Amino acid sequence: MEPSHSNTAQSRRSVDRKTIEKNRRMQMKSLYSELISLLPHHSSRETSALPDQLDEAANYIKKLQVNVEKKRERKRKLVATTTFEKLNSAGSSLASSSVDVSVPKRLPKIEIQEMGSILHIFLVTSLEHKFMFGEIIRVLTEELGAEITHAGYSIVDDAVFHTLHCKVEECDYGARSQIPERLEKFVNSVN
Repeated sequence: MEPSHSNTAQSRRSVDRKTIEKNRRMQMKSLYSELISLLPHHSSRETSALPDQLDEAANYIKKLQVNVEKKRERKRKLVATTTFEKLNSAGSSLASSSVDVSVPKRLPKIEIQEMGSILHIFLVTSLEHKFMFGEIIRVLTEELGAEITHAGYSIVDDAVFHTLHCKVEECDYGARSQIPERLEKFVNSVN
């Protein structure tokens, strides 16, 4: 009787290990699918081998890290420039009392990066031009049918740094290629 009890226990442990391994594989497959779905144009990657998909995901993450670093550096330079302009303006007003002491109006600046169907929009305005951010969102969503995936801002002194990420649904390339031009024209028309 001992040998059959031992075989049953081994058989149960073997089934338990198989079930655990099956659940682990299902969970990993689900996590892989979720990771791949976060990549731009993920539908075209479904036919690729899993190692290739993981390589593409790793490369995309590295590319995003480089972009984040570039944006941090750009923001640091813009803040430094803004601070320098303010100090320079204050210094020149002290040198001559006939000079207008008000800080000159900063022209709004916009930068647009396209990554597939995703647009990354970076807008720097003065506090008096912060309405532009809402207007850009309105144009993107109502007129162009874009889906906003991230929107935010930060204020440093009198400069407002806006960031906006949106997904532009598939439309003809001509209409989509006019989006950056249209937004830049809008920003440059405001003084």
